[in-house]
This record gives sequence, structure tokens and C-alpha cells, in this order.
Amino acid sequence: MKFIKIVLVILLIALVVIQFIRPDKNVSSYESVTAFETETQPSSEVAGILKQNCYDCHSDHTTYPWYAEIAPVSFWLDEHIEHGKGHFNASAWEEYSVKKKDHKLEELIEMVEEGEMPLDSYTWVHGDLSDAQQKLVVQWATMARLQYKSKLEVSDK
Repeated sequence: MKFIKIVLVILLIALVVIQFIRPDKNVSSYESVTAFETETQPSSEVAGILKQNCYDCHSDHTTYPWYAEIAPVSFWLDEHIEHGKGHFNASAWEEYSVKKKDHKLEELIEMVEEGEMPLDSYTWVHGDLSDAQQKLVVQWATMARLQYKSKLEVSDK
């Protein structure tokens, strides 16, 4: 019994101490996705879906929920954001080659169609995309890919 109390006290102290260690926030301005939206031209409805469901993990601008201030959740969210940005970062769109832009949109389509995005851990709290929203995102991304495909075809000739 005494051992359990000691372990619980140590865990409580560790939990308090870890509250003072914070990962860096992902908080550039929302304008960081302007180049992406200008180039891919989402409708206002699709832009809203992207802002609501994608940019928190796939851009340099995250709107943090209140529980992001509590460790260890803050570290878990930071890892998700870094992982998401590693796969696709709308804020880094200008840095991608034409081929990479086409590939990123192809992956986006695949992930949304297969229901892998947004992640389950995100949808538990924020809700999932409706079938209509998924269809809109896939249609937009398919249309956006056309410009990159045509550029790739021209460069291949």
C-alpha cells in the first residue's frame, strides 16, 4: 500500500512538472495557405471544409482547442501536427514541384475517399466529414489536379 502511494505521488509530481514544458505552437497567420488556395481555387464551401478539417494539421496555422494546454495532450497534438505537415503542408505549397503538387492532391483524394482523413482521433472530438463534404473535396482536388497534369504533359514532350 505504501509503495502505491509513493508511485502515485511521483506520478502526480511528474504530471505537475510536465505542465511547464511546452512544445512550440504552430501559429503562423492563416494567410500562410493563400498561395495554396489561390493556385488550387477551392470554392468557398471547400475552403471552409479545408479550414475546419484540414489546416489544423496540414498547414502552419493551427487553431488549438482548450485541452491543447494540458500535457501530455499538448505533446500528442504536437506530434500529430508535425506528422500531418510532413505528409502535406498547404503552407509550403509554393515549395513543392509541379509533380509533387499533383502527387499531394492525388494522395489527398485517396485518403478522403478511403475515409482515412481526417483521422479518427480528430473526428472523435471535431466530427467527421459528411458524404457530401467528402464528395466536394474530391471533386475540387480532381479538378485542381488537371492543371498539374497538363503542366507535366507539356514538360514531358
